[in-house]
Amino acid sequence: MRLSRYFLPVLKENPAEAQIVSHRLMLRAGMIKQASAGIYSWLPLGYKVLRNIERIVHEEQIRAGHVPMLMPTVQSAELWRESGRYDAYGPEMLRIRDRHDRDMLFGPTNEELITDIFRAHVSSYKDLPLTLYHIQWKFRDEIRPRFGVMRGREFFMKDGYNFDLTKEDALHAYNRHLVSYIRTYERMGLQAIPMRADSGPIGGDDTHEFLVLADTGESEVFYDSAVTDIRLGNREINYDDVGQCRAVMEEFTALYARTDETHDEARFVEQVPAERQRRARGIEVGQIFYFGTKYSEPMGATVQGPDGKSVPVHMGSHGIGVSRLVGAIIEASHDDNGIIWPEGVTPFHCGIVNLKQGDEAADAACDGIYAALTALGLDPLYDDRKERAGGKFATMDLIGLPWRITVGPRGLKNGVVELTSRRSGESEELPPEAAVQKIAAIYAPDTGV
Repeated sequence: MRLSRYFLPVLKENPAEAQIVSHRLMLRAGMIKQASAGIYSWLPLGYKVLRNIERIVHEEQIRAGHVPMLMPTVQSAELWRESGRYDAYGPEMLRIRDRHDRDMLFGPTNEELITDIFRAHVSSYKDLPLTLYHIQWKFRDEIRPRFGVMRGREFFMKDGYNFDLTKEDALHAYNRHLVSYIRTYERMGLQAIPMRADSGPIGGDDTHEFLVLADTGESEVFYDSAVTDIRLGNREINYDDVGQCRAVMEEFTALYARTDETHDEARFVEQVPAERQRRARGIEVGQIFYFGTKYSEPMGATVQGPDGKSVPVHMGSHGIGVSRLVGAIIEASHDDNGIIWPEGVTPFHCGIVNLKQGDEAADAACDGIYAALTALGLDPLYDDRKERAGGKFATMDLIGLPWRITVGPRGLKNGVVELTSRRSGESEELPPEAAVQKIAAIYAPDTGV
């Protein structure tokens, strides 16, 4: 993509309505535009990041053996009345009526709808275990939407649902999801700590939230600082191996880490050495639940067991806030000049800055670098505008591409261009071909990016 042909409405000034860093930078970088309170249009740059995050979520869900599908945004109120949640959910649910005066709702979650799909098509234990998931827009009518995409009313979410014959099988699904979520977040350059949490309107006794530590987080959290040293890394995980998944779950949840709803001060002081006790704030980016037969019993989601008897299936639900993750990544990765995208989610793999647009040698070198990167399957953003160099650098810093190749007549006379890391600020001079190969190596599949 050439910047002269792209739609990137950057702002020079900080928007007055933006209270936190991610909201401010997403508006300034031309990623989103507010349509109404808590509802945003995703402009091209923001949309690319959103889709990159969605892709990673899909890849890790499928790797864990989960099956993608798509459910509608509008649901029938009758299903929610079957489960008993229609009146209990509260004013966050947007209730509507269609032209035939039928009660409908804009889905805040999909437990009822997926249970209805399951009970219509699955009747034997031989079809279990089964986990279905989708990534879809949701709506919750927050009383005070704020912080941009971090607490909006319309949001993009992955929600998955497991169906198992026994509680033991369902708890394996719970552990499997925990492992896959940790890998998902690490691929995005995030450390999201699983913390014992409250189940809220979803229900159930077993639930963990995944929180990214940030000063702007909406949740107060209490944890043993040693949890921040644990990484999954590139370990090979067999998601069918009950013991291996349980071991990873225990490794990541053995140390104290809780949100304020489940925090036990006495246990915290007793279990955590004073020098490792931490109180901070966190951004929730996902949550997993086991709730047994809470929905399957009232809605008749049963299977015939090995003994021929009909039993309700054990279920859980598992969510990742895809659109919220865009804000969370920015909160965790930025500086005074703008966003710093991790390589796994960056909208463009690198930026190309032409210091003297119209110079024959500089134009040819930039075109060559652009073509070489594109031929390798990479997606560069070439700033070919007739702008001063300072303005081009400011734009690249603001939108946060992790790597920048700077091309100018002076360097070309010596046969080199400048390759700069957005994160470290360090630069090195390389021949154009070497700069292209270095970018290609950074994004090679075996790096885990």
